[in-house]
Amino acid sequence: MPEIQPAAYDSKIEGNVIFTRLDSAINWMRKNSLWPMPMGLACCAIEMMATACSRFDMARFGAEVMRFSPRQSDVMIVAGTVTYKMAYAVKRIWDQMPEPKWCIAMGACASSGGMYRSYAVLQGIDQLLPVDVYVSGCPPRPEALLDGLMRLQRKIDGERSLGDQKRALLEEMTA
Repeated sequence: MPEIQPAAYDSKIEGNVIFTRLDSAINWMRKNSLWPMPMGLACCAIEMMATACSRFDMARFGAEVMRFSPRQSDVMIVAGTVTYKMAYAVKRIWDQMPEPKWCIAMGACASSGGMYRSYAVLQGIDQLLPVDVYVSGCPPRPEALLDGLMRLQRKIDGERSLGDQKRALLEEMTA
């Protein structure tokens, strides 16, 4: 008896075809190539720097390229105490970052002002910027920042990126 071959089967392209949604593909690219803008303002910055060393290996998340230019970054990591004197500079750098952008508040001081209940200290960066992920600790360990990056990746994975782009384009056209 002759063997019957399925009509749609082509062994030349087997394993080379992927079906997915455009949103899923865009989000996969975004979440695996996060470029942080480090805002190291106090002691948490030392732990943030340690996260990039080989022991903790931030590179496995595609985030090892710390950009010190806001126009090349998409994740701002605010690490440390934000004083009112620095708040304007942080906001200005945030405004210079291109969309889409995300923010991680690292440490107790960036999240809530920490132990400083002073007239000079901003009681949480969320009063100035929209924060996506809070990393707790004083100062938080590098593992905690890596966990924060993984939480941000999960958040990005669930976004509707194409719909957001259309909405932003429509708002820009009508404004």
